Amino acid sequence: MLLGIDVGGTHTDAVAIDLEGGPRILASCKVRTRHDDLLTSVTEALEAMLAQVDASAVTQLNLSTTLSTNAIVQGKTEDVGVIVSAGPGIDPHNAMTCRDFHVIEGSIDHRGNKVRSLSSSQLSESIDACRKNGVRVYAAVSKFSTRNPRHENTIRRAVLQCREEADCEHADFVTLGHQLGGALNFPRRVATAYFNCAVWRLYNQFATAVEKSLAGMGLAHVKVNILKADGGTMPLPQSRRMPVQSIFSGPAASVMGIIALTDIFHDSVILDIGGTTTDIAVFADGAPLIEREGIAIGSHPTLVSALKVLSIGIGGDSAISVSAASRTVRVGPNRLGPSVCLGGSQPTLTDALNTLGASEVGDVEASRAALQALSAAHGMNPDDLARAAVDYATETIHTATRDLIDEINSKPVYTIHELLEEKRVVPKKVYLMGGPAKALKLELFRRFQLSTEVPDNYDVANAIGAALTRTTWELELFADTQRHVLFIPSLSYRENIHTSYAQRDAEKDAMNQLAMQLDSMGVYLRPEDAQITHSSSFNMIENMEQVGRNIRVKCQVRPGVVATLEGC
Repeated sequence: MLLGIDVGGTHTDAVAIDLEGGPRILASCKVRTRHDDLLTSVTEALEAMLAQVDASAVTQLNLSTTLSTNAIVQGKTEDVGVIVSAGPGIDPHNAMTCRDFHVIEGSIDHRGNKVRSLSSSQLSESIDACRKNGVRVYAAVSKFSTRNPRHENTIRRAVLQCREEADCEHADFVTLGHQLGGALNFPRRVATAYFNCAVWRLYNQFATAVEKSLAGMGLAHVKVNILKADGGTMPLPQSRRMPVQSIFSGPAASVMGIIALTDIFHDSVILDIGGTTTDIAVFADGAPLIEREGIAIGSHPTLVSALKVLSIGIGGDSAISVSAASRTVRVGPNRLGPSVCLGGSQPTLTDALNTLGASEVGDVEASRAALQALSAAHGMNPDDLARAAVDYATETIHTATRDLIDEINSKPVYTIHELLEEKRVVPKKVYLMGGPAKALKLELFRRFQLSTEVPDNYDVANAIGAALTRTTWELELFADTQRHVLFIPSLSYRENIHTSYAQRDAEKDAMNQLAMQLDSMGVYLRPEDAQITHSSSFNMIENMEQVGRNIRVKCQVRPGVVATLEGC
């Protein structure tokens, strides 16, 4: 039995799914999300599920959490010491992410050759400066570490040695840039390493608490996976070292949920309308789009691979406001608590839908009374105010979707499977999920003028997506036959190769290493779930003669679900 839990902005949803004899939902629940205590939200959801299913039958829990995202948005991250070595080229200070940002001399070229040794004196001064500021987590990044990680390893050793010499808990964790992936984008690598450190302690405290909570419920035997932004999962032990991958996992759960509930063939729009936000995703030829280089966190582009999802501040609990001067009605982006029908004090979109008879959530009469009071204060009719609120919300969603599609059509389209050459996305269908989905179906159909579908189990679709999402992983292999070196940055794996080493050898080795890495995490890789996404070989010429080949291979486990519930 699989459990899926999605910690959303308003509710934490959970489902239990049995895969034997055909996938079916055994139980589901919703609890309020406690933003000041996400663990309690997860625990309450688990307790509600275990009241309905046998704990001994549970084998796996997939969890989507907003912990890392919230920490960054709310400025609750930890101070980080970022130590970089770049060498010639663009000033690395352009990638500055924090106060304790130190650039030291030393460089490695694009082939992995050491050009200049690290300055040991500058390195010591940088570490001392971080210590004085109370820094306990570090990011070590050199420009071409994906070709040779020597300088990053040197920085790490120096940081840890300083801790031993000081006989104190000075350095708890060091992120090495080359372990974040093989892409040669130095600024993105710096930002990714920084954010990984910034949320590391908070995330690990949460992970430990989850494990203890599961043990206390008799679920110590359960394998735990965390959702990633790319639409896959990673085992909890691996997530402890790469918590940055859990950022924006909620929107990914939306996309995987719709994949699990429907069979999409055409260009489509997916709208996950929650209590706080609406997540907008677009499918091209039936496949979700992905941010090719990585998402931006704040103003910093990163290497975090993610499904392309736009979130806007429109949800069922979005507050209604009225301009005193113009009597213009707006919805969101603020959420000032639950809807009046559910015990809140400020009228919301859900209260407007209740007033119009489109939904019957909670205390409908309380919704009508709240809209009556608000409309009276502005000399309006309550039905007109409710209608204006719904119109504003649906128009905002429609406009944001059209803008997203225009942005997508202005650049190459990358799906989780492949690049679609010269593809122009023209949606033919809209899929709705989330609590207010059914109430807004007709309203959004009028806006989009496209076939609009609300699948079964739409209200817990995110949790379903979380439960059924499979583990994903990717790696890049680099081979330089002139230097007789093979290197896989994310695994810190290095071996010597023969001059005759060829592109087909690299492809085979990359896939084997991917399977071995997943096996070490207790994940069985089906051959059909893996794919090579890039493979190239360039001849290296010196004095008019070929002296070797530079080979690069990138492979991955495709994001997807282990089963679908369509028609169940």
